[in-house]
Amino acid sequence: MMRVTIKDENLSGIGIQEQTFEFDAEEVTVKDIITERVKREVALKNDSNNVHHNRLIQPEKKESLLNGPKGKKYLDAEKQVYVALDAYQKNGFFILVDNVQPESLETLVKLKPDTVVTFIKLVSLVGG
Repeated sequence: MMRVTIKDENLSGIGIQEQTFEFDAEEVTVKDIITERVKREVALKNDSNNVHHNRLIQPEKKESLLNGPKGKKYLDAEKQVYVALDAYQKNGFFILVDNVQPESLETLVKLKPDTVVTFIKLVSLVGG
């Protein structure tokens, strides 16, 4: 098992949150990292029913309206993975692995015990 630090930062480099992930392999793709993170967040959301606004996943407005303000709200992990991978490809966020930006979802990442993966979510400009 390889332990990896996953951090979220804003564009100014200020840390928002940090957590540790474990991977079975020493080499994974960027897609694997995103998928594992999203599945973990969906499981956390579905188990606790808490909304984590700083997380990568967010229920769509339609999901929130259908579920209403009360009751258990479950997210579909597969759908959320698709949304996150699509957002990555459309530059909704980017990733740095040990301060180096991978080229694509299929880029292989060699994990070391001190590997740090940083997620930086881009914010759309008003009117743009």
